[in-house]
Amino acid sequence: MDAHPKKAFVLGAGLGTRLRPLTLVRPKPLMPIFGKPLITFALDHLRSVGIESFVINTHHLPEQFDALFQSGEYAGAPVKLVYEPALLETGGGIKNAEPWIGGGTFIVYSGDILTDIDVAALVGEHLRMKNDVTLALRNTGLATGVAFADGRVVDIGGKLGHPGQFDFANVSVWNAGIFSRIPAGRKISFVPVLVEWIAQGGSIGGLVLDDRQWFNIGSRAEYLAVHKFIGEKFWKPAYVDMLDWPARVGAGANLDPTATVSASTVVGAGARVGSGAVLENCILWNDAEIASGARLRDCIVTTNRRVEGSHTGEDI
Repeated sequence: MDAHPKKAFVLGAGLGTRLRPLTLVRPKPLMPIFGKPLITFALDHLRSVGIESFVINTHHLPEQFDALFQSGEYAGAPVKLVYEPALLETGGGIKNAEPWIGGGTFIVYSGDILTDIDVAALVGEHLRMKNDVTLALRNTGLATGVAFADGRVVDIGGKLGHPGQFDFANVSVWNAGIFSRIPAGRKISFVPVLVEWIAQGGSIGGLVLDDRQWFNIGSRAEYLAVHKFIGEKFWKPAYVDMLDWPARVGAGANLDPTATVSASTVVGAGARVGSGAVLENCILWNDAEIASGARLRDCIVTTNRRVEGSHTGEDI
């Protein structure tokens, strides 16, 4: 039986086109959630289940990943950044990371989701069933492309004639046999690779993980909604050990006493809100500045931006 995985490949290379213009200034996996970079939730989650080192692929604004991981580690665990000059998609990205992942079992985790699903149970299912691959499955409400029966994934996307019932939750456990199935340097999703493996009798398993929370941060509406959920429900994943997270007002922020800031607004560290300003359901990134008398509703203001006047539903 394969040993418990010690390495993880975290997907960080996506463009985040549906989140533009926000992702023009910051890669989606680095966008702050109450001030904490999104990808670091994945790393914390993986550390909590025994992962000891990470490989992260990058493409868009790679220098920001370099800055975040300039020490070459995260919470004491080594981090290897693998830059993709041309996007390789999920399958190609896995193959490209092979030299650093090696020959053992490993976890693949998307760097643009926020969840506290039971990854330990997923690993346990993979090892118990001696699978080649095990996918976390969920009723996300976004898609139902994965056909699952008797503990086995029997189709993805209807390629083999089986209707799907579940969505892939973007966390999975893999054996090293995948590497021989993906051609080097090719842009390819892992979906057709898995479909072919299923057709050839591969042990592609799954585990439905519908309890706990799972957020796809794919649009500005979802980005605003996750902040609203965290703020209203006081939700905090058990694997996050920061005592001051989440904080509605970040360290060093300066709010004028006459400003009106709704309970659903998040003010990043070092941000400044001037006199008489009104903020309703807004997210201010670190060091943003709201001028005196400004009125913002459902807005996201990025780092070091100064905003005057009235705005509704804008990314600034």
